[in-house]
Amino acid sequence: MKASGSELGWLTWPSEQGDKRGWEVAQKTLNGSQFYSYSVCNVGEREQDNWLRTTFIQRRPSASRVMVELQFVVRDCNSFDGASLTCKETFNMYTSEADADVGTTFRKGQFKKVTTIAPDEITRKNLQPVNTETRVVDGLSLKGFYLAFQDIGACVAILSVRVYYKTCPATVKSLASFPETVAGSQALSKVDGVCMENAVSEKVPRIYCTMDGEWVVPVSQCQCKPGYEEIKEVCQECQPGYFKAAVPSEKCELCPANTQGTGYGDAACPCTPGFYRAEDDPPTGPCSGLPGAPQDLQATTQLSSGRVLLTWSPPGDTGGRADLTYSVECRRCDGAACQACGEKVRYEPASTGLTETRVSVSQLDAHLNYTFTVNAHNGVSAAASKASPRAHGPPSTAALTTSLQYTGEGVWGGGTTVGFQTGGPGTALGHLICIWGTLDDNLNMTTYTVLVLDRTSVRVSDLAPATTYLFRVQPITEGGAGGASIEDEFKTLADGNTNFPACFELKQLKPLKTYVDPHTYEDPNTAVLKFASEIHPNHITKQKVIGAGEFGEVFRGILRAPGRTEGPVAIKTLKPGYSEKQRQDFLSEASIMGQFSHQNIIRLEGVVTKFKHAMIVTEYMENGALDKYLRDHDGEIPSIQLVGMLRGISGGMKYLSDMSYVHRDLAARNILVNTNLECKVSDFGLSRVLEDDPEGTYTTSGGKIPIRWTAPEAIAYRKFTSASDVWSFGIVMWEVMAFGERPYWDMSNHEVMKAINEAFRLPAPMDCPSAVYQLMLQCWLQERAKRPRFPDIVSLLDKLLRSPDSLKTIADFDPRVSIRLPSTSGSDGSPFRSVSEWLESIKMSQYSENFACAGMVTMEQVLHMRNEDIKNIGVRLPGHLKRIAYSILGLKDQTSTLSVFAM
Repeated sequence: MKASGSELGWLTWPSEQGDKRGWEVAQKTLNGSQFYSYSVCNVGEREQDNWLRTTFIQRRPSASRVMVELQFVVRDCNSFDGASLTCKETFNMYTSEADADVGTTFRKGQFKKVTTIAPDEITRKNLQPVNTETRVVDGLSLKGFYLAFQDIGACVAILSVRVYYKTCPATVKSLASFPETVAGSQALSKVDGVCMENAVSEKVPRIYCTMDGEWVVPVSQCQCKPGYEEIKEVCQECQPGYFKAAVPSEKCELCPANTQGTGYGDAACPCTPGFYRAEDDPPTGPCSGLPGAPQDLQATTQLSSGRVLLTWSPPGDTGGRADLTYSVECRRCDGAACQACGEKVRYEPASTGLTETRVSVSQLDAHLNYTFTVNAHNGVSAAASKASPRAHGPPSTAALTTSLQYTGEGVWGGGTTVGFQTGGPGTALGHLICIWGTLDDNLNMTTYTVLVLDRTSVRVSDLAPATTYLFRVQPITEGGAGGASIEDEFKTLADGNTNFPACFELKQLKPLKTYVDPHTYEDPNTAVLKFASEIHPNHITKQKVIGAGEFGEVFRGILRAPGRTEGPVAIKTLKPGYSEKQRQDFLSEASIMGQFSHQNIIRLEGVVTKFKHAMIVTEYMENGALDKYLRDHDGEIPSIQLVGMLRGISGGMKYLSDMSYVHRDLAARNILVNTNLECKVSDFGLSRVLEDDPEGTYTTSGGKIPIRWTAPEAIAYRKFTSASDVWSFGIVMWEVMAFGERPYWDMSNHEVMKAINEAFRLPAPMDCPSAVYQLMLQCWLQERAKRPRFPDIVSLLDKLLRSPDSLKTIADFDPRVSIRLPSTSGSDGSPFRSVSEWLESIKMSQYSENFACAGMVTMEQVLHMRNEDIKNIGVRLPGHLKRIAYSILGLKDQTSTLSVFAM
């Protein structure tokens, strides 16, 4: 009425009351303002029944629930003399539905009561408080409705009636658009949406509208399709040079190394000319080049019967791959005619598929010239040949040749005639130490001779018959004797002859860099400057926090430094308020990392030390820590790929052991994984491990030790060596094959130490190849001298990867131990109360709904399930299927409900 300046034409009843007055329009001054109102005040009359009905209110079809907001004043009955018996301070609200306006027709029987309206405050003296009350009218279904207000003897004025309904507004959430939706009478109303342009979803996107007009609980979110990324709720094309291969990925990624984009919206980046992907390389990974030529090919005589030892060094350029192999070709020349050596010549171990840089050749004929060609191959050699056989020729890119002539004369031993003359290339090194001596039955050197040489060969004479000798050669570096050594073992024959060459060729030996402990520097800042490059902070852009360390937060960011390729990096920061010692401890890890350069060791990009906020910048590993990645992809990665990941880790550890560096904290949590599933060793600060996990470390006078990963001699005597790192690598192998399971499960540290000392070893993980588990057990031998070395581990894993059939034999698996199930009971020994509780105990709670929908609601029903039953309820991933099946097997075995589980 305030807006129209007149009454609204509402109907009053009864219309004729004689001297009595019902509802009527009045204009009043209330609290200093003019108001129109419908009012009634017959407090002194008995049996009042005055009705005020609105005009017809048309309803939006979907609005079944409306809100009625009333503003009104009610006078205090005590202010009327003698009316206390008839006066009321409340009135009633009614509603009536209709499909059409009934005009002035009014029948009380058509109305139903909604509520009684009572004021919070009543009018006293000069104070006239305005009450506001909101009521709900629910269950409306016809085209419109009326509201009516019944007075039964109150003095009341209605100032405002506001009728409205609530809606959830049109919105876009998770790349799905949802229409404006009228809030219903249910707590949650289901609303289907539509994926936005260039977005897709496996299921129809869905959200719920509450009674209060709010959106909640989005389900089945949309994601940008390949070639598009989400930017401000819109799927935009990947920019040139970037790609997105799969729907679940969030952002477009920079095209990997040696690839090129085709334009906007790339779902993949093809290889640039001259680079290739192997058949088993992921299409999202980098492309690789062909390897260069093997280096330093040399031939050394071994036996008077015509045996030759060919040795060489890997090519300087491996094409960016670790799967190098070699092949050897032999040609013999009689005068001017040359031909292939044929099947007579024998190669040990083989002439093709070699992973070691050596091969022994025998069955050579005398008085002929032999030419040996060594070819290098890698995983993309076959792909290169298919792509352009004429352009690239044979699978290898280069070969090195050495020629030999066998005289057929001479006898080894006693320092007599050399039977071969070598014309192969080679460059003499600096000084070398050559040590040889005899070995006893326990392979201990009993006598030895030491020579310091300035040449690459030595003649050995006056050797005892039927005696085993060990030769070891080391280079002399600036810091003294160190680096890698060449070691070989030979035994002389009973007649005084020997089965090793009189000349021990050393041309393939290269001095290796050794690790320098930064704590030996008087000024730790000097070590940082020596081993790490300084980066200006203006060249670093932080993007988002991806973790937290002891010293501060870890960010994902971008490095844009002059002379470097722009790319993502991880940025470790030092939190404010640090002490100088904390700063030195923080930067010491950079001093260690800066000394390493290997594809399976995390790469240090540089440090920020000359500004207030110190930082360590490393390469960015997209998939984060290995243990978490494995848990997130439980059962999704085949065994051969897991073994490939272990091969990468062992390669990094071989490099560290060759540099005389002991890691001391090798664990899956300290291995980082990139998008190519390439694993890199990280975290070179043992003093900072597991500070927030008291059960993860064992405190001794010398600091904290990660008990579950540490060799017994290191726990007992703090004897850390490469052999103790090998023990830790065995635990890492178990973590990988068990998809991130916690070693020794919920056992305490003291229980773990006691079990190990009593010869307990972790059981084989589910589906673990027998050969891999046997290597684990070798790594966990009590005597450290009997454990394999990292070169041995690398060699064995390479052999397994070259022979996938060797991974088909599965180690024995005991679900009662390996999954740590307390049969049909929970951790406290009481029976599982539900199927959901059981699934949670084996980390398969994501299938709770599948079991419920299939009617599997009791543990008794679960125990009768077969493998096909598990598949039929929607468990498809092989690892998940087997975990559930093996768990049921363990439950059956312990409860003896069935003796055989049909798999």
